[in-house]
Amino acid sequence: MAPTQNTTLQYLKIPQGYPVPGETTKKVVSEIELDTVPLNGGLLLKQKALSLDPYMKGRMRAADTSSYIPPFTPNAPLSGYAVGEVLRSESDNFKVGDAVYGMTEFSTYAVVPKQMLGYCKVIENKEGLPWTQLVGGAGMSGQTAYWSFYNIGKPKKGETMYITAAAGAVGQIVLQLAKREGLKVVASCGDAAKLEFCKSLGADVVVNYKDGADAVEKVMREHPCDIFYDNVGGEQLDLALATCNTFGRIIACGGISAYSSGIHPLKNYMQIVVKQLRWEGFIISGKDMTEFFKEMPKLIADGTIKVREHVVKGIDDGEAFLDLLTGKAQGKVVISLG
Repeated sequence: MAPTQNTTLQYLKIPQGYPVPGETTKKVVSEIELDTVPLNGGLLLKQKALSLDPYMKGRMRAADTSSYIPPFTPNAPLSGYAVGEVLRSESDNFKVGDAVYGMTEFSTYAVVPKQMLGYCKVIENKEGLPWTQLVGGAGMSGQTAYWSFYNIGKPKKGETMYITAAAGAVGQIVLQLAKREGLKVVASCGDAAKLEFCKSLGADVVVNYKDGADAVEKVMREHPCDIFYDNVGGEQLDLALATCNTFGRIIACGGISAYSSGIHPLKNYMQIVVKQLRWEGFIISGKDMTEFFKEMPKLIADGTIKVREHVVKGIDDGEAFLDLLTGKAQGKVVISLG
């Protein structure tokens, strides 16, 4: 068989601030021999969908800076959560034709090394969800929302929840789970279209954080929260410490406001003590997702949970990732290859 064209999203160098498409990352086209490329006990996947997520910005760092996940290697492919179809397998746990979800290189065709197979899972997809949903609402962003909401938030009917980046990949699912559990929801995001989207999902109150700290604080004081779902960090987190209810819970999911700029100082830090707040972070990998896979795909398939996607057709130079980080994207950002 003749060589097949393979497109990869390559990482080039550490960005200063936001990544620059074509300088930080770029599309690289090469060739791959699908029948003979060595697998060494692994898999060959034809990728169907690639998930772009904020945590990937944190991987664009120096090799000697430690974190929970390794940094990207310059002049090598980006990697992240993806779903693909098995073309060849040298593992008894995966067969040709299986749909596989896991951490892979971002390329049209990807070899998954033997040592990474433990991070991969065969997806049955009995509900017939689109490939893009398998890396979104039924994938890592859905897992993040579901596990943290129930295990850290421990919601009680009648409580108030404030969600930052409420129209994003995680926030939109948290919002809908909260309404299903009978919570009052205050949704924060950064433009009119996103605010309207949150209203359509059932948000009781919406606020545009770009209206300024005074406007945000006014809403927070009028609707003090029991659960603060933090995707952003920064000024809204600081205001939440000052305004939330005693015994409130803060779910620390992300801090996108600081991923490409400075960190906002927490002037209200002592409120954690005064109000006896519980502030807990988490990493989603390694968590028991049995209940999630039992429930969430069905909820998405029957329309109970609606997931807005920002789908990009094909691998680009990194423009879609930049749109995610700057807030230009509307919903869960996915690269579709299927």
